[in-house]
Amino acid sequence: MAQSFQQEYMQMPPMTRTYTTACVLTTLAVQLDFVTPFQIYFNQELIFKRFQIVALFVNLVFLGSAFTIMLVYVWSRRNPYVRMNFFGLMNFQAPYLPWVLLAFSLLLGNSVIVDLMGIAVGHVYYFLEDVFPQQPGGLRILKTPRFLTYIFDRQDDPNYNPLPEERPGGFNWGEGQVAGEQPHQD
Repeated sequence: MAQSFQQEYMQMPPMTRTYTTACVLTTLAVQLDFVTPFQIYFNQELIFKRFQIVALFVNLVFLGSAFTIMLVYVWSRRNPYVRMNFFGLMNFQAPYLPWVLLAFSLLLGNSVIVDLMGIAVGHVYYFLEDVFPQQPGGLRILKTPRFLTYIFDRQDDPNYNPLPEERPGGFNWGEGQVAGEQPHQD
C-alpha cells in the first residue's frame, strides 16, 4: 500500500506534485497551529509592490479553493467520457463535475463566488489552451516561459518514463475485425 502510494506520488508531473505537497503541508501547518491562515493570506498591499492582480477584482484573500476548482474544471473538460458518482446519489459525466460541486456549495450555504471564479478562469484557460489553437487560424496564446521549460521539461532525461496518457471511455475504433467475419489465421 505505502509502496504503491509512493510510486503514484513520484509519477505525478513535477508541478502537480509540488502543488499537492504544498497543499498538504500548508493544511497540516494550519491545523497544527504552526501558522495561522492570516499569515498566508492574499495581501492587497502586495498588489502594488509585486503586481499581484488575480484577487483584486473579486475581493478574495484565499485563492486556493478557486485554483482547485479551476483544475477540476480543466480536468473535467479534458476527460469528457469519465463517469462520476456524487455520494452515491447521482451519476454524471465529468464535464458536469464543477457544476455539481458548485450546487453542493450552494446547498451548504457557502458563497459560490469562489467556485464561479474558478470555473471562469478554468474555462478561459481550457479555451486558450485546448480549443482556440485547434480552430482554423488559431494559435497558442499561452506559452510556458523558457526558463520553466528548461527546469521542468525532462524529455532529455533517460530515466524519465511518463505514464501513457489515458482518456477513460475512449475506444480504439477501427482496430478490430468486421462483425461476423472470421479472423485470418496465417
